[in-house]
Amino acid sequence: MGGIGGNFFTPIINPPEVAILGVGKTFEKIKKINGQFITRKMLPISLSYDHRVIDGAEGARFCVHLSQSLGKDFAFKLAV
Repeated sequence: MGGIGGNFFTPIINPPEVAILGVGKTFEKIKKINGQFITRKMLPISLSYDHRVIDGAEGARFCVHLSQSLGKDFAFKLAV
């Protein structure tokens, strides 16, 4: 979506899917960390999922895990 001018979106689940991850356009934001202002790259993500299959708390934990993993200085790896 970011490649065609959009910044952020919420994806729609199409049966038989149970979840879909929307990835927005990266942007820079000034953050105050340890008393210093630094520029950080931000990446908006949005997870849509079928609550009949995936519990809301599990979906939220996945988003937190993904966010923390992407925020690290090394390549993102999925733990299987």
